Amino acid sequence: MSRVTAADEAVVPATPGDGDETPRRPPLRWWKEITAATVFYAVYGVIRNLQGSAAVSDNLAMRNARRLIDLEELMGLYHERSIQQAFLGAEELMSIWNLFYGTFHFIVTVGVLVFLFRRFPIRYRQWRTCLAATTALALIGFIFYPLMPPRLMPASYGFVDSLEVYGGLWSFESGAVAKVSNQFAAMPSLHFAWSLWCACALVPVLRRNWTKALAVLYPVLTLLAIVITGNHFVLDAVGGAIVLGAGVAFAAVAPDAWARARRRDASPSARTDLMTP
Repeated sequence: MSRVTAADEAVVPATPGDGDETPRRPPLRWWKEITAATVFYAVYGVIRNLQGSAAVSDNLAMRNARRLIDLEELMGLYHERSIQQAFLGAEELMSIWNLFYGTFHFIVTVGVLVFLFRRFPIRYRQWRTCLAATTALALIGFIFYPLMPPRLMPASYGFVDSLEVYGGLWSFESGAVAKVSNQFAAMPSLHFAWSLWCACALVPVLRRNWTKALAVLYPVLTLLAIVITGNHFVLDAVGGAIVLGAGVAFAAVAPDAWARARRRDASPSARTDLMTP
């Protein structure tokens, strides 16, 4: 696959048709993008936390977690406890993992969006749509498969809530967060899905090998962070990769569908139909 450059995206070729011009997409406006993203995430947050973990059955979330552990044991993937315990003795390192988990999720994703918006606007449209679709699809898992994360499992499972023990910029146990946050919204892991999205969006357009390596390393570090902090099982990350794949597929077909709809709306026959009483 050839590397995409900013020059390649400078001109958008028109798609030939049967004598009809293809309607141009409206130009990107930063304030429209920020407004749309803010509204979208606000709606997502309301739906995600509509009930909150206080209103979700602990027994149901626990049963789902046990089923997930059984599946991971069957697949040879249940190593989250031993991975976390390998880091628990290093307090400063655990604080770094907590900081990584709580901040990079948003900072890196927003940074990638801004980079694509400024340098690769066509690619930005595609990957912005993909990110929105991925985030929206994750709600299906949150609604229909409430999952107790490792940090909330009974002590007999051997997991530790790293934010509670080692501290961080925020805590799930704070009054405001505990009331509205759906702590059982763990499957799929959007932390991993967004980090993998960053790598997929960046690698083809980065020029230097070391920047490509950093982009690839980011989802690997995110996977470690969500496991070490006790916030996710490994299969949660697999779920995140699956919803990202669905988001990529949606973003691939959506522009063609929208273009056909615009052409249909802009065609003379469509305008005649609208004018016919």
